[in-house]
Amino acid sequence: MAEGLSRLCRWAEEELRALANPERKEVTSRYFPTAMEILGVPVPGLRRVARALKKELKGSPPETVLEVAFLLHARRIHECLQTAHELLDGRKDAKGLLKTRKVRALGKGNDNWASVDSFSVLIAGPVWREGQIPDDEVLSWTDSSDRWWRRTALVSTVALNMPSRGGTGDPDRTLQVCQTLVADADPMVAKGLSWALRALILVDPQAVGHFLEEHQETVPALVRREVRNKLETGRKNPAR
Repeated sequence: MAEGLSRLCRWAEEELRALANPERKEVTSRYFPTAMEILGVPVPGLRRVARALKKELKGSPPETVLEVAFLLHARRIHECLQTAHELLDGRKDAKGLLKTRKVRALGKGNDNWASVDSFSVLIAGPVWREGQIPDDEVLSWTDSSDRWWRRTALVSTVALNMPSRGGTGDPDRTLQVCQTLVADADPMVAKGLSWALRALILVDPQAVGHFLEEHQETVPALVRREVRNKLETGRKNPAR
């Protein structure tokens, strides 16, 4: 069984490499620098490989699907990591097996905003929303020395509030995380804060407006501008 799953992951990597675009690799390597290997696979190609994996694993027990996701994660290739996230997002039974230890393991090594955001929106946020990890776990990420775990805490709130991601709205937990990181000057964390607040606008714009007023002296200027724009125009960066 283990060898068969390893072969399946090697096949997925080969398929991704065949879809690699050198120009995209160059652009994305600048856009989100990472210690992982970047192949340069466009998103439609990546999702095509993820769908093929889902088809191959149809009928397999959720434990097997989760093992494949971890094997892909271990390859330390950006697109393999993204494929693992897509695979789990399409297999709710496998994602339902994730508890604190395994969520931490899947988030380990995220060192760029693209990996963090995929992990947060597809994995960490939904399992938090479903009660598979406790609030204290997510709040512990806000205190991490690793900027990427702090961003993960913020972006995970998106899954609580965006209807397209299954969110129904959770202002209390969202603002608890946002308040903890409101004065964080790291640009990657500030951009995560902006996204978290803008997603909350979809369900509770009044709460976001009050948050901006309460923290107007500490919230980064970028966050204040983008969130205020969203509140007033419906867009992060309205056309001039």
